[in-house]
Amino acid sequence: MNQLQAMRVFLKVAETGSFGRAAAALDLSNAVITRYVSLLEAHLNTRLLNRTTRSVSLTEAGHAYAEGCRAVIEQVESIEASVANSSVDPSGTLKLVASASFSLLGLTPMLCAFRARYPNVKLRLTLLHRPVDLVAEGFDVGIVVPHLVNSGMLINRPLVRVEPVLVASPAYVSRRGTPARPASLTVHEFLAPSADIHGSTWSFIGPSGAPESVVLDPAYSVNSSHMLRQAVLSGMGIAVLPRNYVAQDLDSGSLVRLLPGFTLKDADKEVSIVYPGRRHVSAKTRSFVDFALAYFREREFVDANLAVLPE
Repeated sequence: MNQLQAMRVFLKVAETGSFGRAAAALDLSNAVITRYVSLLEAHLNTRLLNRTTRSVSLTEAGHAYAEGCRAVIEQVESIEASVANSSVDPSGTLKLVASASFSLLGLTPMLCAFRARYPNVKLRLTLLHRPVDLVAEGFDVGIVVPHLVNSGMLINRPLVRVEPVLVASPAYVSRRGTPARPASLTVHEFLAPSADIHGSTWSFIGPSGAPESVVLDPAYSVNSSHMLRQAVLSGMGIAVLPRNYVAQDLDSGSLVRLLPGFTLKDADKEVSIVYPGRRHVSAKTRSFVDFALAYFREREFVDANLAVLPE
């Protein structure tokens, strides 16, 4: 027996005072209505209705059960309406995960703008340095370098590409000179991401297209792009940082680009927004994905505060 359906049928009989009128209201046959009520009475081992050839009335137990059915059905309908509305109107809590190397300076303005647009969506952000299983760990959306996501069956939407460049402050260059080629970096103060983000070997492609690799022992390493940029600005040494992260520093002259004829081999990174490829995507997830894509597209992917450390 479908007990909830049986309760709906019984309540309609109680409200209409007739098996026939209940059948018409629910678009069921009289036989089905009668069977549901009989099964319900057998399940409860209690008579709920007094039946005559001309009328149907509730027993004392039937009155009490009808009130209980009404409360249960109203609660179920309220829950169903809430869930249905959540698939249309963005609301609830959205669990986000982002690569820790993704600059908070770039992410925070977007999250602030999203909250202004959708105040009924609460954000819970987690930053990770490690690979993540989006589904197993219960996240709704990830803003990550795709190869750091283990989950299968994900929708992957490219968000931004990041080009790394070699930079230093004018004060450092004045004090220590300008490297002529990658091998020259071994005699300089090299500042690097922590070892779990990038190893000690850095590979470059020269103006002629020839590769050149160099092993560097950093004088300073840190797992924060923000602190790495601050170290370079202070004149501590030379570092590889995302071009769009230091664009304003290069324009203002606070930093200078080094080895402009060389590019880091296979170092451009694509940051994507990923989410589980379920058939029914919630409104909060759908609205966040669409908002994030539009936000960075409008800025032509050159927000100077958006950064991912090369890996």
